[in-house]
Amino acid sequence: MPGLIRGVARTAVVAGTATAVSNRVSRRQQGRWAAEQGPPASPTQPASSTEPPTAPSDPDMSSKIEQLKQLGELKTQGVLTEAEFEDQKRRILDS
Repeated sequence: MPGLIRGVARTAVVAGTATAVSNRVSRRQQGRWAAEQGPPASPTQPASSTEPPTAPSDPDMSSKIEQLKQLGELKTQGVLTEAEFEDQKRRILDS
């Protein structure tokens, strides 16, 4: 039974990591497409705005934090070994 739980937990961690990576790639690609198209022309707003652009929030970081919390819980429960924990943590932080 512990082997089954470990397998399910590992699958969940890998799936979560894959989702985070996929979301990051999608956001990056959307940013590239937006940069290629340029800013949309708006007749109500002058083209030379002196307002500085606002910094986008980083939803990817909150996703990583949540994944790390789940990973820590799995390690605490004994589902993941120290080596598995470190490997998955590195994957999350590198993505």
